[in-house]
Amino acid sequence: MRWLFAAIGACTLGALACSGSSSPTSPSGTGATFRLMLTDSPFSDAKSVLVTFSEVTAHRDTEADFTKLPFGAGATARTCDLKKLQDAQDVLGVGALPAGHYTQVRLVVSSATIYFDNAAAGDACAPTIAAPEGRSASVEIPSGEVKLNRQFEVPASGTTTMLLDFDGDRSIRETGNGRYMMTPVIAVLSVE
Repeated sequence: MRWLFAAIGACTLGALACSGSSSPTSPSGTGATFRLMLTDSPFSDAKSVLVTFSEVTAHRDTEADFTKLPFGAGATARTCDLKKLQDAQDVLGVGALPAGHYTQVRLVVSSATIYFDNAAAGDACAPTIAAPEGRSASVEIPSGEVKLNRQFEVPASGTTTMLLDFDGDRSIRETGNGRYMMTPVIAVLSVE
């Protein structure tokens, strides 16, 4: 019987000793959730403006590289209908970032199309959005990378939310002969 109590005691001590080291912490902390939200002041001459983002990254001041934020569930891009984001907001990217001081968020806009006759069906933002029927115009994007120089802190836990305003009227202009060009104008409204 003594050997049974000794074995139970040894197992209990072993479990207690191991439990303290099972969750190591790094000096910079594990970070928190960073959520990038998008709203819009839309392009007024259209029923839908579908903009596809192919990458969202954040830069921590102590790192050389940017950390990529996932679009969710294995998606490699996220399309938003800017017209549906007037008076509303939706998630552009969300993921864990290491705790620390950040200096910049970058967005890569890979494509944009204006639809004049009908609105797109479905959510404001999704991995893909079906194009509505009717007249449309492709939008040229000379520089698809948007750099948002805004400093913010990511704490060791919790959620940090940055709200961006994509200004459709200031971003899209007609260049003639039914051609459109986009120079994305995006402002950081808040970081909480």
